[in-house]
Amino acid sequence: MNAIITVVGSDKVGIIAKVSQFLSDHKINIADITQTILSGNFVMMMMVDLKNSDIDIENVRKSMEDLASQMGVEINIMSEKVFSAMHRV
Repeated sequence: MNAIITVVGSDKVGIIAKVSQFLSDHKINIADITQTILSGNFVMMMMVDLKNSDIDIENVRKSMEDLASQMGVEINIMSEKVFSAMHRV
């Protein structure tokens, strides 16, 4: 199962490292990633592969909420299928 993770917040050191470490700790592979800084705001979108993960998407979501709170950013995750359906033109 693939999912899309978005991270948005004020730019600061360690955002990519902390999110990537969490994913690695749970055997979640980063299939694609893009990030940029827009007017001082950090914006990142990742496609991740959860097929070998040791936790399900709901537990990833809950853990990411805690991580986001610690870092002062907003992190969202949704299945690729839901993301694609929402952004169909």
